[in-house]
Amino acid sequence: MPEQRVAIVTGAGSGIGRSCALDLAGRGFAVVVSDVDTDGGEESVKLIEKEGGTASFRRADCSSPEESEALVSFATDTYGRLDAAVNNAGIGGEAATTGEYPIDSWKKVIDVNLSGVFYGMRYQIPAMIDGGGGRIVNMASILGSVGFATACAYVSAKHGVVGLTKTAAQEYASAGILVNAVGPGFIETPLLENADLDDATRGMLVQLHPIGRLGQPQEVAALVGWLCDESPDFLTGDYLPIDGGYLTR
Repeated sequence: MPEQRVAIVTGAGSGIGRSCALDLAGRGFAVVVSDVDTDGGEESVKLIEKEGGTASFRRADCSSPEESEALVSFATDTYGRLDAAVNNAGIGGEAATTGEYPIDSWKKVIDVNLSGVFYGMRYQIPAMIDGGGGRIVNMASILGSVGFATACAYVSAKHGVVGLTKTAAQEYASAGILVNAVGPGFIETPLLENADLDDATRGMLVQLHPIGRLGQPQEVAALVGWLCDESPDFLTGDYLPIDGGYLTR
């Protein structure tokens, strides 16, 4: 009987991350759920176990290289290997024009949304090399491809995630590590809820998606799970939008 595959999902205490963790567990992965939100992370583990899956929670701040390293060590110590990683943790940051953007918010968004992905891969990749290969999915955004007024830090970080993904894919294809980025449109998650949008703004966002609605976390998770589990070995270094047609405009 083959050894159970193991995946790490960051930001898995809610939203897209939780849906990714549930999807991967349903595909037979043992999932290391990570988040700074302990209650949310532990709830994700309970949901996975309720469905008969295997999961453990490890609190980690992805913007800390030391905690990112410890997270990978926890996965390999607990389950003996690392086959997949979903670097999903992210924050929205302040809404302000570039000439007025708060410096502290810029630093925090870059630390979490871009440096956090780098720190994750920095320690995930050696563990995957030890195991003979693996698959990494980095959570970018449609804003990894286009701009969005009042979101200079978020847009910059997500563009950086796409470039980082392409670079790592080049470097580690020969080691059997596939690295791809996913670009969700606007998705019904706590991140969007916390933005406290008025009805007019929300309606404007819906209209930007030709499909006529915002996305659901499980729709993004289905793509992420496929990339970690079933996608062809020839697929690496790509940026795959899942955006209800947003980028067709």
